[in-house]
Amino acid sequence: MPSYRSARTPPRVAVANAHARCPYARCSARFGRHGNRRRRALFQPALAVCRRWVRPAETRMSWDPSEGVIRHIIRQAGQQCAAHGHPVSETVVAFMVKAVVLDPRNDFDVDQILTKKDVQNLIQLCVSRLLDTTNPSLSTIKMQVYFDLNYANRAELLREHRRVLEGRLAPLLRDIMDSRPRMQEEMKNVYQRIVSYVLLSSGLGSPTDIEVVREVVAALQSVFPQTALVSFLSLTKKDKEQQLKNLTMLVTGIRLYNKECGKGGKGIDDLPAILNEAIPAATQSIEDHLNACHVLAHHYTALLESMHEDQNRYRQLSSLKLKEALFNVRQYEAFLCILLSDTITSGQEIENLNVEFTATMEQLKSTIQNKVSIDTKEAFPLFVAAFNLWSRFQDELLLLSFLTNMTNSLHQFLETQSQLFPEELLTSLLEGVTVKTDKERIRETMGTRVNVSDFKNQEWLFPETTSNFDELLIQYHGFCAHAIGVKGLTLPGNPAIGILKHKDRCYVFSSKESAYIFAQDPDKFIQLNVEKAKEHAELIQLLNLHHQFGYLAPHMRLRNADKLPMKPITKCDSGTQTDTHILPPTIVKSYEWNEWELRRKAIQLANLRRKLTHAMQTDLSHLRRENSTQVYLPKDVSTQTKRDNSSSVPRPQIFLAGLRGGSSATTEMVKVDLTRPVDKA
Repeated sequence: MPSYRSARTPPRVAVANAHARCPYARCSARFGRHGNRRRRALFQPALAVCRRWVRPAETRMSWDPSEGVIRHIIRQAGQQCAAHGHPVSETVVAFMVKAVVLDPRNDFDVDQILTKKDVQNLIQLCVSRLLDTTNPSLSTIKMQVYFDLNYANRAELLREHRRVLEGRLAPLLRDIMDSRPRMQEEMKNVYQRIVSYVLLSSGLGSPTDIEVVREVVAALQSVFPQTALVSFLSLTKKDKEQQLKNLTMLVTGIRLYNKECGKGGKGIDDLPAILNEAIPAATQSIEDHLNACHVLAHHYTALLESMHEDQNRYRQLSSLKLKEALFNVRQYEAFLCILLSDTITSGQEIENLNVEFTATMEQLKSTIQNKVSIDTKEAFPLFVAAFNLWSRFQDELLLLSFLTNMTNSLHQFLETQSQLFPEELLTSLLEGVTVKTDKERIRETMGTRVNVSDFKNQEWLFPETTSNFDELLIQYHGFCAHAIGVKGLTLPGNPAIGILKHKDRCYVFSSKESAYIFAQDPDKFIQLNVEKAKEHAELIQLLNLHHQFGYLAPHMRLRNADKLPMKPITKCDSGTQTDTHILPPTIVKSYEWNEWELRRKAIQLANLRRKLTHAMQTDLSHLRRENSTQVYLPKDVSTQTKRDNSSSVPRPQIFLAGLRGGSSATTEMVKVDLTRPVDKA
């Protein structure tokens, strides 16, 4: 394995610069396909309403009496708004058509057929409301439409990002798959395309930067030399694509390791450092917007409460659009809470990624550094792990930039109510008015709760009697179910007072008195809330009333399909006591609990009833009889033999003389036998 040397580490860049280089950062471009689908879904409310009214041919209308009429209404309203210098999208116009139709003050009856005059009246009402830029209700509707078309959760956002990336790399990938090089120059061109694919798919550096390209080529040649291109071209298309993905992971892991060692990393931003700085800044920015939003909501709520308590204040403030401003701020608050939750989740994910990435790099250093030879089975999985972790860093950067853009874009929808109620005017109106925060309201009612014995046919839920108390889906976005329809206020409900379960739906209240009044006739107050939502169409989404207008907003039912109401799991303290061994033990050993064992025994007994015992003799057995013999037992007997003796025999001794020769020419040997005789031994 060669040492992966390359350029030096680039300086740190800001989130804005990193986001600017990302080709998938803009919300409108990223969600083009999903935006079209949601935009078509938003047309359905107006289509569903108006289809029930349009008169057939007897109205002498030249257009199609179904979708053509509604599209004509939307088109005409949009054109008239553009002629007055206020262009609006068709989605907002469709939403406004629904709002105008639902408002009972406009006298549109869905049970009657719509005439041509009614169509013109509907267009004029839509145009007048769309041109009323001083009404916070219009800003709230635009905010809801914008958020519905552009917001996506983590899974949707990353899935769409990968789809766009694969779409942009598809032509280059197709060229690599379909290449059939024959000459050496053509082989080099294919290899260069592979280098470009690896670089673009990793997203680390620009393909126009020569130093970045050289670094990628050096890393690629260490794991995939040009000589291996022949075997690569012989693979199937599926195997080629898989190998390109593997090469991308390995090359990216090598470049990240080189950057960590200070030997390369040209064009690679320090994403962990950028995210560690950006996450607290983004969280603080959203919290600042949220705190300012809370202050406005508390002020508007206090002014509206003073109107209900004092008739003079009511005459003074009735001309002001305080309710619309309150709904605008509450909707902005709900969207900010969603974005803040996503930002906090992203921050937790980044903390885990930092720990895992640091550990992977340390393991790579201990595996590769100061070693002459490296086992690819040890190094390659670590390179792949580094690539996967860095890809998750890139995903978090994409998510953070998306959440930042959404936060900044939503702020524009507060301009109308800020112009309608400047700080000086709001301060003068609040003179002598007690302003309570949401936390203070909840704190005041913490010691009170509903007495269950006062209600015979109502079910109340409390923390000590419901195990999943904190996970219950509260209706009206957690606001008081009584104050919405009666006062037109969005007061925070306190679950500690008691949660009323009515027709499998849960409701909370801002005070014990409100809970008692609502519980006397829940259906009446639920219908009041529906009527209030018809007057202020922005409440449908703010209070999650889509189940009440299911035939008007099918897209919202699909959007909230994962937020199904959770059934409460009630619990109570109970105890039982039984005597032990109140009867003497009666153990029947012949008892059988197994049905098949009883069947086996029954079959066995039934078979024995048909059996007889027989005896017979055969030729081999008829001569056999019992016989016995008697023998004498052996006794212990011993005998004695003659004694052993031995004798000594003399050793043979023979000497040979003259073997060494002498003075004579011939050797003369003399043999002398010195063995003693046996009798003289």
